[in-house]
Amino acid sequence: MIAHLINTDIGNRGITRLYLEYRRQNFNFLKNAAKIFLKNYERTLIVTGFPIPPTMVAETDGPPGAVAIYRAVETLGGEAGILTYSEIEKALRPFEIQTIKKPQIGDYSLVITVETPGKTADGKYHSMSGLEITRETFDWTVEEARELGIPTIGIGDGGNEAGMGKIHELVKKYIPHGEKIASVVETDKLVLSAVSNWGAYGLVAEASLISNTPLLKIRDEGSIIKALTEGGVIDGVTKKAENSVDGIPGKIHSTILKLFEELLHPKSP
Repeated sequence: MIAHLINTDIGNRGITRLYLEYRRQNFNFLKNAAKIFLKNYERTLIVTGFPIPPTMVAETDGPPGAVAIYRAVETLGGEAGILTYSEIEKALRPFEIQTIKKPQIGDYSLVITVETPGKTADGKYHSMSGLEITRETFDWTVEEARELGIPTIGIGDGGNEAGMGKIHELVKKYIPHGEKIASVVETDKLVLSAVSNWGAYGLVAEASLISNTPLLKIRDEGSIIKALTEGGVIDGVTKKAENSVDGIPGKIHSTILKLFEELLHPKSP
């Protein structure tokens, strides 16, 4: 149910066929990712931020999901830090989030990426529309973690994010501009979603069910998006600093969170 919810393609970005085939091949992808999270959360590096051409300003998808994972790690008794861009880092300060500028990957037990660019086969980075990204990128954290044997989880929604290398051929098959934008950067586990924030919420929700612990604590999503947009962070589709994510109005994202609440804490009839 949660996997279906996070892959509801309200934005009509073409994720449905990709999701259905990915799930046929890896039915328990969300549960398996949640198990890795619960086994290795003690010291978690969360990486988020996707620059949007041509301005290269980061978008609103990713940071709220990163905060949800951060809160879950805290609840479990672990320690988390977020590696991101300066405008996101500044916007998150009021939320008492620890950000990391130069992480030493060997110090971590788990690396999770939430909507951050992954390089293509030619070593470049691209937006969903095929425009090149020229700002600093953070997919090196995944590559270094894998070299060190540190578990990694990638969360993405378009095929051009770190972690999507795990389904590189499916991205080329189903996603517009897939041949050009498909990331080759793999993670040990991949959470596919229609909006990456939803993927992060889904990971935490699945971990809540497995551990029987209320881990999804992101009722302040609206406040986070407001802080991001006031700091100049933009919607990746409209390219405007407004109350939306991936072209989907904020009220719909709030509704998705309410659905999570109902799934995790159903009211008695």
